[in-house]
Amino acid sequence: MKTAVQFGAGNIGRGFTGQLFSESGFEVVFVDVVPEIVEALNERHGYTIRIAAEPEQDVRVNNVRAVSGRDSGAVAVEVAGADIACTAVGVNVLESIAGAMAAGLELRMRKCPDGTLNVIVCENMLDAAGALRDMVMRRLPAQAQEWAGAHVGFTQAVVGRMVPVRTAEERASDPLGIRVEAYKRLPVDADAVKGELPEIAGVEAHSNFRAYIDQKLFAHNAGHAASAYFGARKGLTYVWECMDDPEVRERTRDVMEETGQALIACYGLDAGEHWRHVDDLLRRFANRKLGDTVARVGGDPLRKLGREDRLVGAALFCERQGVQPAAVAEAIAAGLAFRNPDDQSAAKMEAMIRNRGIRGALEEITGVGPESDLGRRILGACEALSV
Repeated sequence: MKTAVQFGAGNIGRGFTGQLFSESGFEVVFVDVVPEIVEALNERHGYTIRIAAEPEQDVRVNNVRAVSGRDSGAVAVEVAGADIACTAVGVNVLESIAGAMAAGLELRMRKCPDGTLNVIVCENMLDAAGALRDMVMRRLPAQAQEWAGAHVGFTQAVVGRMVPVRTAEERASDPLGIRVEAYKRLPVDADAVKGELPEIAGVEAHSNFRAYIDQKLFAHNAGHAASAYFGARKGLTYVWECMDDPEVRERTRDVMEETGQALIACYGLDAGEHWRHVDDLLRRFANRKLGDTVARVGGDPLRKLGREDRLVGAALFCERQGVQPAAVAEAIAAGLAFRNPDDQSAAKMEAMIRNRGIRGALEEITGVGPESDLGRRILGACEALSV
């Protein structure tokens, strides 16, 4: 049986890519550091995904096992024999897996010098695949570096499936159970692939991949965050409530209209196809069964309002394409007004604004100067919201 090594058995690893590999006839070997997750996977050799839809559907993921990420020797052996590998560990953990991955590739070079291996990188960071490649290469001797450069592909993926955070009750009832939306397309960077990718359900290899990355960030992520920040202003709890509110839905759509115009102008996207994608995203945001919250989607605003991230990055992208980001600026202002005392990032942002005033804090939070065109737009929107 073909083998897929999945680094990370969390929301995406277990709730998305693990399903794709299992459906495609792979044995899925999870690498994780949480003992109860590793033990449960090895005891059950499967788990159930609940598809949040009408009606709900349970999907069984079979042929799975796990090794501890703390056992680098065991992880190296799995990498050496894998047909495909994938990461979904979080960008801060990539350094922690790079050593075992490098050891596995060195072992693979000795055992199968003519074969190729592709590593699908499902991490929420621009060029995470390149970052992981560099981390691994630094840990390889010169001969193995040369071999890996020719035989190992690190290919970036764009993860679109929404997987809400599990409640404490859900985790207590079943450490492996997970709830996800039905969407299961996984675009990957065709130009980074070495040899050929094996057939994997849902995986789509595309060139011109920066277009897919920006479409995910400036359509999906920007729209999602905007809905949460606009909804928070009205005291809404769930994202589906935001989509049920005509004003919030319209303002969210306005954000996605501006970013859509910029994406189409920059990358020559098929306009009809992109607007159908936007309509589908709004439909997916409205999924009550997901139970996704405004607190989660709007959480960590200092990161999400960063200069290169989903909203400020979108506004700057719009400006470069000659699109005036009026609605995006309003979403940024609503983000700056986001308050949640249980969110450390939101509490820190609130203190910065309180201590320095919104004009003084704007550049530190967003990287946008208050005298720039975008800065003036944001400050005007902030004044309207009394931020």
